[in-house]
Amino acid sequence: MMHILWGSLIIAAGLFLLVCGSLKSNFIIYRFLVARSKILWGQYVYRFHQITGVIVIVFGALVVFGYI
Repeated sequence: MMHILWGSLIIAAGLFLLVCGSLKSNFIIYRFLVARSKILWGQYVYRFHQITGVIVIVFGALVVFGYI
């Protein structure tokens, strides 16, 4: 039962990254993430967050279904 909860939270975090990266959001928490990531990724920071969001969503789905 706990794996469903944790998997859902992981999926929510991935959706947050994917949506905010796609919209280039000004939400304060996301701006902190962008500031940290921009040091390494530069102008590709939003694309990085989109790709990372998809990977996190897939990982969360694997947790929900019990593969991990």
